This record gives sequence, structure tokens and C-alpha cells, in this order.
Amino acid sequence: MPRFDPRAYKKRIIVTWNEFAPKYHSDWASKDIGPFKSTSKVVKISRIKTGDTVLDLACGTGVVTKKISSKIGNSGKVVGIDISPGPIEIAKKWNTKKNVKFVVTDVEKMKFVEEFDAITCQYGLMFFPNVQLVLRKVRKFLKKDGRITVAVHGSKRTAPYFSCISSAVLKFIPDFLPIGTPTVHRFGTKDLLRVEFKKAGFKKINIYELNFEYKPGTYEDYWRDYFTNLTTPLKKKFKSLDSRQFVAMKKMVEKNTRKFTKNGKIIFPWKVLVLTAVNPKKLSG
Repeated sequence: MPRFDPRAYKKRIIVTWNEFAPKYHSDWASKDIGPFKSTSKVVKISRIKTGDTVLDLACGTGVVTKKISSKIGNSGKVVGIDISPGPIEIAKKWNTKKNVKFVVTDVEKMKFVEEFDAITCQYGLMFFPNVQLVLRKVRKFLKKDGRITVAVHGSKRTAPYFSCISSAVLKFIPDFLPIGTPTVHRFGTKDLLRVEFKKAGFKKINIYELNFEYKPGTYEDYWRDYFTNLTTPLKKKFKSLDSRQFVAMKKMVEKNTRKFTKNGKIIFPWKVLVLTAVNPKKLSG
């Protein structure tokens, strides 16, 4: 079983999101459906105000960035950063205000001369290989008493859209995710999320629970949508299966979805955790 390699992982992330970003944006991020009903709530909970300078980490196609730009007015500024250039190109096309800037950079290596009043991160924290390094960077660029607001998906049980398929896939393709690879459910409970921010030195930590539903349609719709969205690195993994294994895996996924199926249609619960915390002092160095 291969072990997690942060460099290889980041390269794969870039390839994956460059390829997947257009569909992700059109089918998910730009629509007020499922977990993306949280976007407006994240910005509201962040208490961003007119004139603020804001950093949006792992901004993707810029859905949070866009809502922030409307809150800060002409006197404010928002910078969105992401490791993949593909999503950033999409973000630039529909974020055209002069107070918005996008930068392609690794969050672990980000550098800024300005300080930020607030920092946001929707559905990105769990994928950072070295979260403590990122949070130390955040404290370096966040003003004293500045606020960070982070949204993450719930656990396998409370946000089963991913786990219904991934649990089956890992049984048939054990090296699908090398040991130690960050997963979508990495901070899926309040305790896991709170501990990470306390460790990094943040104070006044509050965590809100948001509960949504996502309706992918029938099981076949769910299955087809998953395989339609597979990017090149993942497609190569599935080619290792023979037809018998593939059919068995599909049956296992179907079994996993039964508890969420009513009248032939799947209704997934989707818990989202939104954390806010305050930087008690600006770190130097």
C-alpha cells in the first residue's frame, strides 16, 4: 500500500481541479443546492463589513469571494487564492469587480504584504496536507482580533454523499487513496475541528451546525453522475477492475444508499460545520 506523498498529492489536486472545475461550478458551486446553501450563511456568520480586507482561502471558482465582494463595498478588498489555475480562471470571469483579486498559489506558501480583517475558507481546510502550517500562516496575515470563518463537511454518517461510494471503492481498489491522504470528512465533527484551531492558538471558537439535503435522483442517476465526473487520475484507477469486480462494487454502493432512498429517489442528509475563531495576536516571522 503506497503512503501519502504531499507533493504528488498536490500535483494530482491541480490536475483534478483544472479538469473538474467547469462542471463543479455549473452543477454545484454556483447553485444554491445541497451543501452550497451554506455559502450565504458562511459570509453572514463571518461578520464581514464594509471596508474590510478579506482573504478567501481555497477559493475555487469564487462563489464565496463573490458574496464577500458585495459585503465590503468599494472601499474594501477581497483576495481569493487557490492552488489550481483552472478554477481561478472561472472565478475571474464572473468576479469582475475592481475590489476583487485572484492569485494562484499554494496556501502553505502564501505571502502577503497586507494584513486581513477576516479570512474565509469554504470546503478547503480538510484537504490541506499540513493544516497547522496553514493556520500559522493565517495568524501571520490576520490582524489582531481578526476573524477566520471555515466551513467543512460533516462525518461519513452525517454527509454520506461521498462515503456511500468511497467505502465501496476502497474495498475493491485499496490504493485508491494512499494511507494518510486528507479526506472530505477529516474534520467532520465539532471536536475534531475545535481541537485543530485550539492547537493553532485561536480563541473565541464557535461552531455552528447547518443541516441540508441533497437529492441526486435515482440510484442510477447518482452512480452515473459520479462516473461522469471522474477525472483522469481516478479513471486510471478504475481501469484496474475487471467486469465482475465492477458489478460487485456497484451493488455494494447501491446497498449503501438504500437507507437514504424513498420511493426510488435518494435524499442524502448533509451536515456542514461552520467554525469562527479570533486571532488573539498577530504572529510574526
